Parts: sequence; C-alpha cells; structure tokens
Amino acid sequence: MEPVPPEPGELARLHESHSPLRRALWVTLVYVLVGLAWITFSDRVVEVWFPDPRTLSEIQTWKGLLFVLVTGLALFVVILRQLSKDRLLLSLQASQRRELRHRERQLTVLMNNLPGMAYRCRNDSFWTMLFVSAGCEQLTGYRPEELIDNRVSSYAALMDEVDAVGIAGEVSDAIAKRQPFSVEYAITRKDGRKIWVWERGCGVLEDDGSVVLEGIVLDISDRKELERELEEMAIRDSLTGLFNRRELSRVLEEELERAKRYERPLALLWIDFDHFKEINDNWGHAAGDAVLRSISRILQESVRSVDAVGRFGGEEFVIVLPEMDREEAMDTAERLRQKVRHKPVFLDTGHNVPVTISIGVAVYPVHGHTRDMLCAAADKAMYQAKMQGRDCVAMAQPATPVHNEE
Repeated sequence: MEPVPPEPGELARLHESHSPLRRALWVTLVYVLVGLAWITFSDRVVEVWFPDPRTLSEIQTWKGLLFVLVTGLALFVVILRQLSKDRLLLSLQASQRRELRHRERQLTVLMNNLPGMAYRCRNDSFWTMLFVSAGCEQLTGYRPEELIDNRVSSYAALMDEVDAVGIAGEVSDAIAKRQPFSVEYAITRKDGRKIWVWERGCGVLEDDGSVVLEGIVLDISDRKELERELEEMAIRDSLTGLFNRRELSRVLEEELERAKRYERPLALLWIDFDHFKEINDNWGHAAGDAVLRSISRILQESVRSVDAVGRFGGEEFVIVLPEMDREEAMDTAERLRQKVRHKPVFLDTGHNVPVTISIGVAVYPVHGHTRDMLCAAADKAMYQAKMQGRDCVAMAQPATPVHNEE
C-alpha cells in the first residue's frame, strides 16, 4: 500500500529536515553527547557498582570496548532514523512522480481529443504561444512546434489586423475585470483558407506577477455558414432568391429617406405577369415555378448593382431604382418588357413558354412622398397597363397636391 501524501506544509518541513548540513550536525551532536556522557559518568558508575579493586580493574579493561558498543548503538539508532525518513521521502516523491505522469497522460489524451485547439500563450501583441495541443494542425494547418514561440508564424498573424486590435481590447477588459472572455473572429489557415473560430479563455497570474492566457479555440465555420443561410432565408424569397416583400419594403424605405435627404429622384417599377394562370393550367405549377425563376434571373441581370429587385408575392415583382427620374424609369421598364418578351422560357419537357409582363412606373416625388403612396401609384399604373392590352408600360398619374388651409 502506497503511503498517503502529506500536506504541503508537512512535506516542506520534511524536505527542510533532510538537508545534508542538518543531518551531519545531528549525527555529530549525538556522537559528542554520548561521548561526553560516557567520559563524565562511566568511571563513577563503575566505582559505585564494583567497589572491589580487582573487579574494578577488570571492568576498566573492558570499558573501552563498551564505549565503542554504546556509541555504535547510538549512531545506529540515529542513522536508522535518518534512513527511514529518506525512505519515506523517496517513496513520496516516487508516488508524486507516478501521479504526475498519470495526470500528464490524462491531460494529453484530453487535449488531443478536444474538438479544437487548447493553448497557453503570453499576453502580448503576437499572442506568443507557450503551448498548443495537437488539434492546432487541424485547426490552423500549422504544427504545434511551428506556432510555439512564433517559430514559423505568430498566432496573431493569422487574424485580420482590424480584428486583432478589437480582440486585444476585449481580452484586456476581461483580464482587468478578472472575468473569462469569449470572442469570435476569422483566421487565415496555412493553406490560405479563411475559417471562423470561437475562443474562450481567461487570464492566469504567474508567480512572477505576469499574466498568461489559457483557453480553447474551436472551428465554427459551419455554424457561421448556417447563420448566413438563415439570414438569407429571412430576407430572400425561397423560390426566386430575390428579396422578399418585407426586405424590399425595408430597402424602399431606406432609399426613400435618402432621396428626401438629398432631394434626388427615386423610381419604382411594379411588374405583373400576363396570363400567368394559363401557364399553370396548361403546363402545371412546376412550369410556373420555372417561369418565375427564369424571369427573376432576367430582371436581376438587367438592372444596375444599386437597384433592388424583389418578389412581392405570387407573380408580382417590384424593382427599386435609386437616382432615376421619369424618363430613365420609363426607358428601363420598356427595356425589361422587351427583354422578357423576346426570351421565352424553355421547360424540361422541351417546350418553350412565351412570357409577357405589364409594368407600372411611379417616381418620387412626382407620384408620392411615402412608401405606401409610391407602391399604390405603381400598382395602379400596372393595372392601367393591363387595361391597355397587357405587355406594355404605364406611368402613374401625378399625386394630388395637398394644401394647408389657414
């Protein structure tokens, strides 16, 4: 059975009592005390116990041998005590070494199986690594020895410069408050690929008063991609990939505020497919979806990068055209109408479906000063285009001015 490890204070006292100088002094002191006691009291004790001169003479002959035996016994007891302590100390040290090796093995297995990289680094501008787990290579592309002490690259060099400054500020604030920190940022791997990581760590105070950082870094690229897809789903129409009604309404509101601030025009196109119900009835809803997707691509590719195209629902589409007056808006609408007319949609069955659209045009500030007014004016103009025979463009009627009465 292995001895129970002593408390830290007891172990320190055990180490202190086994210094070579103290042990040598202790043995010498015992030998001197025994020798002095023998010289001082041996003659008196012998004379008291053996008053006969002849017997006393014989005892005196053997007294030297007794002295050797007595002092030898004293030294034996002292040395045995010292060696027993040595054995205990060596046993404790061996037990501690075994426990330390066991814990190191456990820690190594744990670190190497973490889904990411565990680290210990200096709190400097380079994030100089003192230790990184084996997961470092899978995460960053660098082997642990390449990042430790910045031999090949510093960890800070993997971050974008702007991100590094912001992260350093967050880490400093957390250390000042003695709290852990959690940050997300992008790094560039050794192969040049960018990934997103999440880092959780804390500051640890060393014996010399310096602070080092310890924590773990995980790859969250999949989560970031999922977040991006969810964000896209929240603002995009699932069928066409264009802005949905809510997002396009928000864009229109922002562009309208900008047009008011800088006193610039803003055009709105309201588009509706002609006889779309017949396409669904004749060719099926799958064909109708194919037509919507095809025309959506044509509209998106035929406008400027600053313009916004969205699906308001069903077969109705809306296009926001910043910095565009009435004449330019009419020209754009006519160009889109003709482009759609001359590009029939080819179905998987080998048939092609001719498609035409009717477009209503409204322009700020001529046809309205609010989002609802512009949408209503463009929608009404689109129905006017339908009444004119479809496959045409109609301009909205100017808004009726409202005068303040005194």
